[in-house]
Amino acid sequence: MQHTYDIEQRLEALEIKASFTEDLLDQLNMTIYRQQELIDRLAREVIQLRQQAPEGGGAAAPRNPRDELPPHY
Repeated sequence: MQHTYDIEQRLEALEIKASFTEDLLDQLNMTIYRQQELIDRLAREVIQLRQQAPEGGGAAAPRNPRDELPPHY
């Protein structure tokens, strides 16, 4: 009788662990899904920014080196 009780306890403990593991896996999958959505959104934004940037990376307009001095000069 004791042997059967021990097996039942061990089986119940394994079922509880499996349940927690399934919950954790679901949470991790949702985290990965949200991260991929964010990566996709950021990639689209980078593409849009590249399309908005002037040709030549802004080198078309001459720049004055004085414009790059910190304000305290």
